[in-house]
Parts: sequence; structure tokens; C-alpha cells
Amino acid sequence: MEKSNGNLNFLHIGNRLLDWYKKHARDLPFRQTKDPYKIWICEIVFQQTRISQGLSHYNNFIKRFPDVKTLAEADEDEVLLYWKGLGYYSRAINIHKAARQIMHDHGGVFPSGYEDILKLKGVGKYTAAAILSICFGGKTPAVDGNFYRVLSRIFADDFDISGSGAFTYFSELARLVMPENVGDFNQAMMDLGSEICKPKNPLCHQCPLQEDCLAFSLHKTAFFPVKTKKVKTEDLYLEYYFVHRDGRFLIRQRNGDFIWKKLFEFPSAIPGKLEPFVKNMKTTGHKLTHKNLTIGIYDVEVTSEEIWNEFIAENQYLITDHEQSRGKSFPKPLENYIQNSLKD
Repeated sequence: MEKSNGNLNFLHIGNRLLDWYKKHARDLPFRQTKDPYKIWICEIVFQQTRISQGLSHYNNFIKRFPDVKTLAEADEDEVLLYWKGLGYYSRAINIHKAARQIMHDHGGVFPSGYEDILKLKGVGKYTAAAILSICFGGKTPAVDGNFYRVLSRIFADDFDISGSGAFTYFSELARLVMPENVGDFNQAMMDLGSEICKPKNPLCHQCPLQEDCLAFSLHKTAFFPVKTKKVKTEDLYLEYYFVHRDGRFLIRQRNGDFIWKKLFEFPSAIPGKLEPFVKNMKTTGHKLTHKNLTIGIYDVEVTSEEIWNEFIAENQYLITDHEQSRGKSFPKPLENYIQNSLKD
């Protein structure tokens, strides 16, 4: 697409979007505040989570950690516990580290400059732009998947969004339609992309930008945005052993690399002396971003107290029970296994 030298020809699009937003903006708790801490948390929570699914988690998280200081002083395991159910737990680890950054580098005051916000652990260009525009009047478009989709359809622009230059390209495209109130504009684009201009089966008849949408007029909304690069999905097999005795079972905490960072898990191997106690094995599947997991979980009921104690001493596993395990964060497949074991 050839861009205009100025944005005057397209400003009406952004203004029309703002008019729609004033009437149809979703009534969300974080829309009632300009507190950068709360906006930051909401942006991280809803990166990988639908608002309808994550709203209660956001409310509970903010209730327990109402400010940067409270979050920074909390134990990491508790932060992970309050993130339970949201998945992508590295996000929780990162916001905990970022809160401590803010305390250490900024005296507990959330930074108001784009570059300083961008330096926070786990904060990318989109999140930094959203916080800056909503809380500090910044003029940077918060370009994400919604922007790619809406703008590519409006202009019938076939720029490949999987390419390395997509963020810069669509940031420039956004500025062609961006009105003065960038904070509301960014949120309006999020609402339009989430509720109307959906990836599949967009509700074009409800769209306030239908008149301006070239893809709609060409009956080609399904062709945009263009994305040619496909990320290869990896198949992984994991093996766990649910080692238990008298209502108690063994767990350990994962380290900070690979998947499920800092979550708790079952032993991933057992010595030969425990093999006679294996009762059965169940297999379950689980999908992560770009990974398909097949997980085999062996039920190991140890009837020998001596072997039980030796195994614990040799490997320094933690002993827990069903009640205590509720206070720890497990990968979803293992949490489901624990709950189902109560029924067996």
C-alpha cells in the first residue's frame, strides 16, 4: 500500500472509531483507572487470556497485590499461586521481577517514560505503548494482533504480518488514522478487534468502520491479514510418577528454564526398587504455544515405609497431600490428575 504524506485523509476513521467507543466501550474495572500499575497488570493478564476468562483472576490478583510494593515484597510462590488458572506462568515470574525493578530503580514509582517502561522485565513494545498512552498521555499506538487485523482489512493491505518489519509497518499505518486521544484509540482498537473485527466470521454489519473498509467492499475480509510464515509445532513426550503413600504424595519445584517455570511437578523418574509398586499408567494430551505434549503419568503406591523414606531422602522431594497441594501451582495436566486421584 502507498501511504499518504499526511494523515488528514484518514483521521475521520480514527474519530469515527472513538465515537463508537464512547457508546460501546466494555465496562471493565481497569477502564475506571489511570493507575499504571493496574493497567500494567491487566495488559499482562490479558495478553494470552480472554477478558471473560481472566477477569476474576485479575480482580483477585489486584485485591491481593494492590500496588507495586505489595507485589515486590511477596514470595514468588504466592505470586504464582494467584496466577493459577491463567497459564503462561513465566508472565507471573516476570511481573514479580519487574515489581522489584520498579522498587529498586524507580523508588517504587511506576516509570512514565517509554524506554524506562520497556526495560521492565516481560514488557514489550505493545504493553509499553498501552501503559504510556492510557496513563501518561503518550502518542504511541499499541500495535498488536487487533491492529494488524483491523488495519490490514481497512486498507486491504497485504503486508505479511509474520515478517520482521510488521510491527514498524503497522505502527506507521496506525498513525494515519490515529486521533489525538491515543489512549482511548488504543483501547477502542482492542474492543473492535475482540468484539467485531474477529479473526474468523467478523461482524461487519456491526462495524463502525464498514464504510471505510476496503476489504469489506471487495468481499475479501477473509483474506486479511496476510500471514505466510508458520511456526513449526514441536511434539514432546513427558513422563511422571505419582508416588504416594497413605494419602500423601511427592512433588518438587521446577527450575526457571523450559516450560512450566517454577511450577510444582511429580517425580519424572523412579529407581528400580519402586517399579514393583507401579499400579497403572494414564496418558493425557496438552497443548502449549507451538508444543503438543503427550504426558504419561504412572500411579506408584508405595507400601514399604522404608523404601518410601529412602526415596525421599535420596532425592529431597517435598511431601504434600491433597489439601496442602491446593496452596501450590501445578501444570494443568498434573493438577487435573491430583483432583481425579481423589475420586479413584
